[in-house]
Amino acid sequence: MSLRVLIAPDKFKGTLSAHAAAQAIAAGWRRARPADRLALLPISDGGDGFGEILSAALGAKLQRVRTVDAAHRPLEGQWWWDAKSKTAIIESANTIGLAMLPPGQFHPFQLDTFGLAAVLIAAAGKGARRCFVGIGGSATNDGGAGVARGLGWQFFNGRDEELIRWTHLQQLKRLAVPRCQKLFPQLIVAVDVQNKLLGARGCSRVYGPQKGLRPEEFPSAERALRRLANVVKGQLQRDLAGVPGTGAAGGLGFGLCAFAGAKLEPGFALIARHARLEEHLRAADLVITGEGALDRSSLMGKGPGEIAVRCRARKLHCLGLGGVVQDETALKKWFQSVSGLTQLTSSTQAKANAAKWLAKLAEQTAQALP
Repeated sequence: MSLRVLIAPDKFKGTLSAHAAAQAIAAGWRRARPADRLALLPISDGGDGFGEILSAALGAKLQRVRTVDAAHRPLEGQWWWDAKSKTAIIESANTIGLAMLPPGQFHPFQLDTFGLAAVLIAAAGKGARRCFVGIGGSATNDGGAGVARGLGWQFFNGRDEELIRWTHLQQLKRLAVPRCQKLFPQLIVAVDVQNKLLGARGCSRVYGPQKGLRPEEFPSAERALRRLANVVKGQLQRDLAGVPGTGAAGGLGFGLCAFAGAKLEPGFALIARHARLEEHLRAADLVITGEGALDRSSLMGKGPGEIAVRCRARKLHCLGLGGVVQDETALKKWFQSVSGLTQLTSSTQAKANAAKWLAKLAEQTAQALP
């Protein structure tokens, strides 16, 4: 009996985009079950691939703008524009993303979000009424101070000296507010995590190490961000540091709320709504999802876990495919089955030719169906 199969993976970070992962899964599945009807719906939680996926759902067109990356190296930035709805879509990962930088060459103290401002200004210049910004995958930990400077905000210490480096925000005394504080009537920021700005679960301690922060540097980073939050609270009456999601992208969630009037929204929920995920689930007999690492964190608001939860509510079987699989017992409470590329080959080989091995894994998964 043929099945209607929905293939809805997230990215396999560092190897395959969500779109490429969906294509690989489909290719392998067709080899084993050519009669099945496949629907491909790549997903994102606000990080790498957010722009491509949301722009496809809304029919937005690619735009380009000259800017700089997180290390202030010249860059041609990308964003997407739908003139009919006056909607702009920005993926910060393709401007200030960690993947844009050579590994190990820059320290987070040297990096900031300044380059994102040029992309926001370009979108505003088109007359955007609504702007979606996906902020996952950043290289930065500056609390959004860089993008604020790019938008015209200034930071001064007690001697009225302007502070340029975000690490110097420990000395912050006052803000100089630009003439225009709000670029868009509606600025919606898609966050991939719900961490707050500060503390044990804040951006510096949880995600800083992925970007190069060492434990002995946590206090210094936190002092800068705490001072920034306190001045924003005191001068602007915006008490934001305890809001879930403000710690996303090294505090960029905080910065866009404080300095650009943004509203935070879970990235997967945003993508699911605009991609009409519920309609696709209603039309499916079976769902396949996945990402580079399927583990317990996949069940903490990430796309594959959220899809599995929705499938369970519909009594719809959901299969999980990953690069690596951990916490299998926890995952199987929600997924009908979970499988990883490292069950077929070494981690090195899987990364070197992820599309080939993902197709092979999908083929074997299809063959195992009753």
